[in-house]
Amino acid sequence: MILAAGRGERMRPLTDHTPKPLLPVGGKPLIVWHIERLRAAGFTELVINHAHLGHRLEDALGDGSAFGVRIAWSPEATALETAGGIRHALPLLGEEPFVVINGDVFCDADFAALRTAAESLSAEGPLAHLLLVDNPAHHTEGDFRLAADGHIHADGNPRLTFAGLGAYHPALFAGLADDTPAKLAPLLREAMNAGKVTGQHHTGRWIDVGTPERLAELDCQLARAR
Repeated sequence: MILAAGRGERMRPLTDHTPKPLLPVGGKPLIVWHIERLRAAGFTELVINHAHLGHRLEDALGDGSAFGVRIAWSPEATALETAGGIRHALPLLGEEPFVVINGDVFCDADFAALRTAAESLSAEGPLAHLLLVDNPAHHTEGDFRLAADGHIHADGNPRLTFAGLGAYHPALFAGLADDTPAKLAPLLREAMNAGKVTGQHHTGRWIDVGTPERLAELDCQLARAR
């Protein structure tokens, strides 16, 4: 699943007429980088949610056949936050564990390895497997602590930043009501306290493309790499 329902307030005015995941970087929309990398890793069934200017996303990507994938769309009348959006999409995602990626990050993570991690999840636990990255300049306090045994904890130091990429078992969202906004962090912290969240430290490229400045910086980096 690619999360693409955010309004992108920090990206305005760029997002007044274009959904943030469709903003171009390195010669193609940000979300297309995800789709191509997911396809290369063997993912051919994708779910994408949307709210703000969702019709623009559907018009641009269609059913996914142009990219060698099949896209199922999960529209939201109003954005349901991360956990609420995933809960709303569960009928499309099915009963097996799945991978979720924020549509507004750029990352060279090994999606095939994340798929393998998803296969290790179960209703009894672990319920989630997260990618964590070094704390960026705009989020120096970090989010969670990664222990030596691979479990992630809500408390303690040193802390790393959640990359917005993870694998989840549907049971993590079973207690949520549909069509109700819900944040992901409280669910994760509850599962962490029960010892049911694992993860790994991604040390490759990762950028939270959350502002016009970071978008422009990434575009320049990709242009130099051509």
